Amino acid sequence: MKIWQKNIDVDSFVESFTVGNDRVMDLQLAAADVLGSLAHTRMLNSIALMTDEDLAVVQKELKNIYQEISAGKFEIEDSVEDVHSQVEMLLTQRIGEAGKKIHSGRSRNDQVLVDLKLYFRTEIQNMVGNTEVFFQQLISLSEQYKDVLIPGYTHLQIAMPSSFGLWFGAYAESLVDDLELMKAAWKVCNKNPLGSAAGYGSSFPLNRTMTTNLLGFDDLNYNVVYAQMGRGKTERILAQAMSSIAATLAKFAMDVTLYINQNFGFISFPAHLTTGSSIMPHKKNPDVFELIRSRCNKIQALPNEIALMTTNLPSGYHRDLQLLKENLFPAFKSLNDCLEIATFMLEHISVRKDVLDDPKYDYLFSVEVVNNEVLKGVPFREAYKNIGIAIDAGEFQPSKEVNHTHEGSIGNLGNDQIQRMFDEVKSAFGFEKVENALSQLVKS
Repeated sequence: MKIWQKNIDVDSFVESFTVGNDRVMDLQLAAADVLGSLAHTRMLNSIALMTDEDLAVVQKELKNIYQEISAGKFEIEDSVEDVHSQVEMLLTQRIGEAGKKIHSGRSRNDQVLVDLKLYFRTEIQNMVGNTEVFFQQLISLSEQYKDVLIPGYTHLQIAMPSSFGLWFGAYAESLVDDLELMKAAWKVCNKNPLGSAAGYGSSFPLNRTMTTNLLGFDDLNYNVVYAQMGRGKTERILAQAMSSIAATLAKFAMDVTLYINQNFGFISFPAHLTTGSSIMPHKKNPDVFELIRSRCNKIQALPNEIALMTTNLPSGYHRDLQLLKENLFPAFKSLNDCLEIATFMLEHISVRKDVLDDPKYDYLFSVEVVNNEVLKGVPFREAYKNIGIAIDAGEFQPSKEVNHTHEGSIGNLGNDQIQRMFDEVKSAFGFEKVENALSQLVKS
């Protein structure tokens, strides 16, 4: 029997199809569901829909369930439809009639909305944390190898001198912009939908500002119809932010697979962190980075998947939205895994310090020679033409001193400013406010 069910049995095939994988997915929402109920029941008490005595027993048992979830002892029974039903059923079994009162003034629609937003906030904080660790590893390597030159490429043709400092630092700064998008997703997630009920509000005098404050949200989704419309939109925006980090990782992974190739030979990893071939004993394959590349490319497809699942839905709740969990939830773990393994691999990277000793890289310095002529007073177009003629005649002589001093160049990486930008973006999330609010909510 489901909590919404009347006196009609639901066909088992229909039930199996409609529930799908929701029980498995909902386990990840369990802690969030209890937090939402802790706030909601305190609000119900404040508007005289729950007595002080009922509130006390409900709050105590909800906190017990929260501890069970934290200890990994919570499960959703096969006979129960979802996490909301499981929590309410446990409460009713353990404390009786008081447990039946917690659903006043809300629907499963706004219950799942607030669960998702609480869960997304946690996952965003995890992703930001792992991004920061990866960022710091990149900055550290950029500083360590800032004087080691490598070829820079355009069109995959040898272009101009670059450095490991520039290469590592470029991906560090890319993560700064990625976090700007994640911060936007955080702001969307950090608005409270609780109290919108089924999408049309409630005739009870709910105090939505109270639950907003209790759950550490920055603001409300005020319009109750829009609160429900936010389902799908929130997931898509979060997926877009994730896809930005994934794009940075995928591009970095592609560089690594090139640079480890014997035809480049710029970097290497210990044999135990690469894989071999069943017939070619010399092989050291960058499987980790190939899998990072593929996983992150899958994550880049996620916003489109969500858009295609929601794009033709009218306002109001639709069961289609349930399936978004199956696309989005696994992506959190996948992206975090990629960030963690990329950081681990970089802890063991070796860089080659004599790359540019190879004569095939001499033409990298053609621009340096042109610029040296310009500094002597030769017009740029004339200097460019003269050096081009020398190259064609095989008479070009490289000048391998690189004098780049402007901001963000080989000799002035600007890593301190990149660090500043990262710190500013990260601090703007305001994770501490959320942590403090939730800590107070579950406090005994």
